Amino acid sequence: MARMLCWFTATLLLLWTTAIGTVRGGNVTYDGRSLIIDGQHKILFSGSIHYPRSTPDMWSSLISKAKAGGIDVIQTYVFWNLHEPQQGQFYFSGRADLVRFVKEIQAQGLYACLRIGPFIESEWTYGGLPFWLHDIPGIVFRSDNEPFKYHMERFVSRIVNMMKSEKLYASQGGPIILSQVENEYKMVEAAFHEKGPSYVRWAAAMAVNLQTGVPWVMCKQDDAPDPVINSCNGMRCGETFAGPNSPNKPSIWTEDWTSFYQAYGEETYMRSAQDIAFHVALFIAKTGSYVNYYMYHGGTNFGRTASAFTITSYYDQAPLDEYGLIRQPKWGHLKELHAAIKSCSKLLLDGAYKTFSLGPLQQAYVFQGNSGQCAAFLVNNDGKQDVEVLFQSNSYKLPQKSISILPDCKTVTFNTAIVNAQYTTRSMTPNQKFNSVGKWEEYKEPIPEFDKTSLRSNRLLEHMSTTKDSSDYLWYTFRFQQNLPNAESVLNAQSRGHVLHAYVNGVHAGSGHGSHQNTGFSLQTAVRLKNGTNNVALLSATVGLPDSGAYLERKVAGLRRLRIQNKDFTTYKWGYQVGLLGERLQIYMKNRSNIVKWNMLGTHQPLMWYKTLFDAPAGNDPVALNLGSMGKGEAWVNGQSIGRYWVSFHTSQGRPSQTWYNIPRAFLKPTGNLLVLLEEESGNPLGITVDTVSVTKVCGYASESHLSAIQLSCPPNRNISTIIFASFGTPSGNCEGYATGNCHSSSSKVNVEKACKGKGSCSIPQSNQFFGGDPCPGIPKVLLVDAQCT
Repeated sequence: MARMLCWFTATLLLLWTTAIGTVRGGNVTYDGRSLIIDGQHKILFSGSIHYPRSTPDMWSSLISKAKAGGIDVIQTYVFWNLHEPQQGQFYFSGRADLVRFVKEIQAQGLYACLRIGPFIESEWTYGGLPFWLHDIPGIVFRSDNEPFKYHMERFVSRIVNMMKSEKLYASQGGPIILSQVENEYKMVEAAFHEKGPSYVRWAAAMAVNLQTGVPWVMCKQDDAPDPVINSCNGMRCGETFAGPNSPNKPSIWTEDWTSFYQAYGEETYMRSAQDIAFHVALFIAKTGSYVNYYMYHGGTNFGRTASAFTITSYYDQAPLDEYGLIRQPKWGHLKELHAAIKSCSKLLLDGAYKTFSLGPLQQAYVFQGNSGQCAAFLVNNDGKQDVEVLFQSNSYKLPQKSISILPDCKTVTFNTAIVNAQYTTRSMTPNQKFNSVGKWEEYKEPIPEFDKTSLRSNRLLEHMSTTKDSSDYLWYTFRFQQNLPNAESVLNAQSRGHVLHAYVNGVHAGSGHGSHQNTGFSLQTAVRLKNGTNNVALLSATVGLPDSGAYLERKVAGLRRLRIQNKDFTTYKWGYQVGLLGERLQIYMKNRSNIVKWNMLGTHQPLMWYKTLFDAPAGNDPVALNLGSMGKGEAWVNGQSIGRYWVSFHTSQGRPSQTWYNIPRAFLKPTGNLLVLLEEESGNPLGITVDTVSVTKVCGYASESHLSAIQLSCPPNRNISTIIFASFGTPSGNCEGYATGNCHSSSSKVNVEKACKGKGSCSIPQSNQFFGGDPCPGIPKVLLVDAQCT
């Protein structure tokens, strides 16, 4: 299809003259068509960027790239347990500087949506709730429960008042046009019986009474009380959303998942740019007016912030990857979609709406203006074949499962299945190796014995209630007498999750773990007992706290039963130690590292601390730590945790869920950076490397039917150094895999090299003239070029 974007003026949007009422909220109102900002109806594209999942020095670049991609709104959750880790002790600095983040959005001329929750889920530990809530007497989370409502209202009010004091609501001239209370509550509401609906009504009234001057939403809450807007979450809201629960409310999509979060042991979920574009276009065609991409930039779950079994990298497949690099073609394809829709937004908002069939699985959605102008979305729901449809006496080819946008009801300016944006390939380049024994020092974490513990109980304590989220780790210890010398026996432990390491007389006896789908597990391992007193220590570890489900405060983890030599020790005298000694001493901090005695690197044993120094790689490329040789643990750089790692937990395909771990440039100094790792298993630190991250390849595809030229562009400060593949003719495949076809111009590579080599960007025409003639007359031709950037 010819790429002829037809731009209509969309800056002046008229108020609808309709019997439907308009809900007032200062300078932001709404009606049944859309949000209305300063008197203008708006179609808005939003992108989720979570401030604590990146560093403040990245915020400007992330927001700028989102804006360049056609994003109008930056949407973020507010993270209660980040801001109030201890009751009454608030923190709003560094990555937690919410005001600075919102002001950066404002500085770049974008709107903001603040999802205060304060329950947020978001694959964030404990769903964003601070663990101290767990110990409030009589509390029931997310219910019509006075203790919970008191603390929820106290926190929500504090955030709202903070935004008001900085004049950040649109009603005050600020960027915040929308707020959210609660989060996907309908999924658990029934579990609370009569306390569920009354809680929803209370939460809505509490939020509205804070008088922010902007609308509130409740996502996935079909019965959201007026004037709160109910919104959709999911991948296919154009198909699944029942619509607003009032004709006065607009159709809003608060989470369009650009990928999906990933758990340890699971493969990456890949969602194509074409699929995202199809469902966004369908939602807009069905009079939707606000779409938020969750996530537009996922970022990193630093420290211990990831929820149970969630990997440290978050939504790396988003339009901006974990490191903030543009991911193509997703970013570019959605940018073109936004432009096509915005080019006819006045008609979409003001025009008379009608829909009719174009075939068994084909539909037209048409918006007609008063003066005869119109815009149309032509939909092919057939996922198996292309079709030809007749619309207003013209024939249009619709690729399978696609939508064509016609801003003037004549010219196709965008089709969701046809990708014109270039494809990019991200590479990790080793910068520094640590393969010399002399570069490392190690410290063996001591195995506690019952006699040295101060916390005692005659029963097995629940893990989370005991650690209170101060550490992932809880030691369960006891001792018993054995009268047979060097007896072999079997230790059988049952755990409610997530990980268990067994030690008998200071020797590692075995380990076990659960999974994201089934946190509980059993560990059965042979042990050798000695004659006399035997000391048993079991290290229970959580890999993040749960983040979802009803009655979150009742969730449990940790050891639940233990038998050795057919004797049950479940009810016995146990001693407990919360956390590890190295944690308590903070030996990952440079000024505290030498509190313990470090030794030269020896054999790789379980439960070891390792440390080394490294210099920051030159340049500005993002930096990542390759932990492919390690097992499970946590890593710190200059005292800041870059997150948990679990490389040994393989997917069904036999590979780690995550191998590279983000080291933000803000964590680094030019030289002498301290790297400390806690390794639970027997990983080998000699295989670790510090790598730089960059886009190293760009690829473009053009055919006679839809694109006249390929545009290739390397990242800043890089040029095209090599043409890896070039074929004008009938190459097979696409940018993800290709080969020369039966028809191929022999001058393909030479001519592309002349046009592109040594340049940061170039344009290659898809034409016989450029390639010196027609290599196969009468046959439709394709141009495919793959290039290296250095």
